Amino acid sequence: MKNYGLTWTDPDGTSRAAAVSYDKASADERKARLEADGCTAVEVVETKPGELAQPRD
Repeated sequence: MKNYGLTWTDPDGTSRAAAVSYDKASADERKARLEADGCTAVEVVETKPGELAQPRD
């Protein structure tokens, strides 16, 4: 099974990353919710087991 994380920018400009791993379908659903909430630069990134996505600088 592949693991996925998300990175995004909050509407206030703060870079964020998910603190959990998702399967692909769940990551895509979370991406849609973040975009609906006004977040930008939302990306689904593949992660290795035990690794989490890191926020962009």
